[in-house]
Amino acid sequence: MSVACSNTHVLSWVDEVAALLQPKKIVWIDGSEEENERICSQLENSGVFTRLNDSEYPNSFWSQSDPGDVARVEGRTYICSLNKDDAGPTNNWRDPVEMRSYLNNLLSGMMKGKTLYVVPYLMGPDGSPYSKVGFEVTDSAYVVANMRIMARIGDVALKNLPDKSDEFVRGVHAIGTLDAEERYICHFPETREIVSVNTNYGGNALQGKKCFALRIASTIAREQGWLAEHMLILGITDPEGQKHYVCAAFPSACGKTNLAMLVPPESYKKAGWKVETVGDDIAWLNFGKDGKLYAINPEAGFFGVAPGTSENTNPNALASLKGNSIFTNTALDLDTMTPWWEGMTEDPPKNLKDWKGRKWSPELGEKAAHPNSRFTAPASQCPSLSADWESPNGVPISAIVFGGRRSKIMPLVFQARNWQHGTFCGVTMASKATAAAAGKVGVLKRDPMAMRPFIGYHAGDYFKHWLTIGKQAGVTLPEIFHVNWFRQDKNEEYLWPGFGENMRVLEWIIRRVEKKIGGEETPLGIQPQGDDLNVDGLHLTASQLSELMKVESEDWREELESQKEFLDSIGSKLPREIWQEHQALKERLGL
Repeated sequence: MSVACSNTHVLSWVDEVAALLQPKKIVWIDGSEEENERICSQLENSGVFTRLNDSEYPNSFWSQSDPGDVARVEGRTYICSLNKDDAGPTNNWRDPVEMRSYLNNLLSGMMKGKTLYVVPYLMGPDGSPYSKVGFEVTDSAYVVANMRIMARIGDVALKNLPDKSDEFVRGVHAIGTLDAEERYICHFPETREIVSVNTNYGGNALQGKKCFALRIASTIAREQGWLAEHMLILGITDPEGQKHYVCAAFPSACGKTNLAMLVPPESYKKAGWKVETVGDDIAWLNFGKDGKLYAINPEAGFFGVAPGTSENTNPNALASLKGNSIFTNTALDLDTMTPWWEGMTEDPPKNLKDWKGRKWSPELGEKAAHPNSRFTAPASQCPSLSADWESPNGVPISAIVFGGRRSKIMPLVFQARNWQHGTFCGVTMASKATAAAAGKVGVLKRDPMAMRPFIGYHAGDYFKHWLTIGKQAGVTLPEIFHVNWFRQDKNEEYLWPGFGENMRVLEWIIRRVEKKIGGEETPLGIQPQGDDLNVDGLHLTASQLSELMKVESEDWREELESQKEFLDSIGSKLPREIWQEHQALKERLGL
């Protein structure tokens, strides 16, 4: 088979990897439509893919993963930096020499009798100075089919890599036996390598996603003076025609995709407000020549959590996946051959196959779709997609929003006083754990910048890098905010309606950026006062609104202790500015 790649660094690396893995044959992926049809047919014939109803979901497929391979496994994810201290307290570390030797033994001959696919992929828009190239060699046709949606693969990636350049990320993936005890997702930051083995789940096996776009990219960003962040990017145009772009960082399964594709309430649409999607998960932020931070979405698709996605919660997501999409671990309606998950419709279909392949009924006592079941859908199909989503220079960011899933303590919204205070708000962010990662659901977890599982180096150095970004001369920094859509009353009912109504909070954020609206100084920051927040038609009582905004000092005693425990855990590399902000908050609360 002819190889379009003429980069000798790439070719020699592929030869090296192939000698270790010993595949039956090597196939270079070119990214063409014909190739995709061939790969999908192959997956269908082997039983990995089930073709969906062609009239409702054209060129789309349903798939099941192994029941023991359904989420990111943070306990099996490693940063193999030369120095242990460079991995820091939030990462698992392994010695790179020892780990490489162990992995080589594990991988030796693992692809005997199999096809090795070489997947060149581009993270970021074609021709962007901020885009970067990676290669994933894999024995998984499932990975190839998903990577085609999630990144720009094949010839377009090769076009963006100069012939003599060795500036590319090297990735090896092997399905192996799926043995959970021998599952490894390893990152070698100094040599920009990724190895994942004994897994075929998206977040572990689609290496362009969290592995490259966050863990490896964050280390590159630190070296080069930019930010690689777990953030959505959306554009908001107000009735006067003024457009602002906002980045927002929420932990997985906390409403990031819903916010990225937000449909404003009717009253806002009639008034002339418009929301557009640039990206739903990851943002790379670089300084432009004008000193502003510009963001690109390095991905080309959505790898969204299916459960809870419906016409009511996210109609744009549903429209995005109505073709050319892959559904993994959802249920399957056998009467219509369409995917289904909890929250999609009020009542489940009568003839469902569950994510484990069984005939499903409520009597099973289990969900029909796995709580972390996913859809992989092309971003280009999103009705709210911004015309600027592939702008080579990115989009200028006016505001950065942090937020987690908090039932108490955190108010609906507040603005940080400055970049340093905003960095502190991001560092101390916490959320209840969700099903996106293996582990206990519902436990409160500190998740700085929603990046805890994805920082590719020492968290203290990462916080320092954020502070350094804010100290550069001649730059115009975005304003920083914190939101909490999930505050509950004493009956554990949500106080805020969320979803499209979050537009009301975004309006306040935009007006604050434009300095067109006031705010009230509180111990946490600046919050809406009086009628600053538009709640017309929401039927919120005065006491409910008060509860949403309330900051009670005594409630914060335990929270401050929890913050301190986390900050202590970072060790001596925690920047003193973060400690200063913690102490200042304590004093403002009178505690």
